[in-house]
Amino acid sequence: MGERVRSISRASYAWRIAATLLGVGLLLNGSLRMSDDVWPFGPLSQYAFSPADNDTVVITRVEGLLADGRRLDLPLRVETAGISRAEIEARIPQITADPSLLRSVTDGWSSRHRKEPALLQVWLVQDQTRLVDGRVGQTRLVELATWELPR
Repeated sequence: MGERVRSISRASYAWRIAATLLGVGLLLNGSLRMSDDVWPFGPLSQYAFSPADNDTVVITRVEGLLADGRRLDLPLRVETAGISRAEIEARIPQITADPSLLRSVTDGWSSRHRKEPALLQVWLVQDQTRLVDGRVGQTRLVELATWELPR
């Protein structure tokens, strides 16, 4: 005994076509803009490639100066700083133009590390490591922005 095949209605067919076109349109928009801001409707570009043998690998970080004199790395993860590395990397031009945008990192870090001394200053930096024939070469620290927290 064969099962009877039931056809779908015109409305159901139209809804499925519209949903498919919307999904493809959102993905195309995100891909053309090459922005992680539109994820999941665009590329997560930091995982989409491997560097060439003679390229430069760039790691963006935020460092902070505590009131006790220690300079430390402020991990760019939502759990520890309230903001992710991808969010910072997507806004590097805005942050270099207005370093006070680093407030989101300092606020997130301070609220999660209440027992630590106060942050006095933060730096947006990049570790730029040169690859030579696929091997790690020279690394240099590049300071992109500095912001002194208001007292």
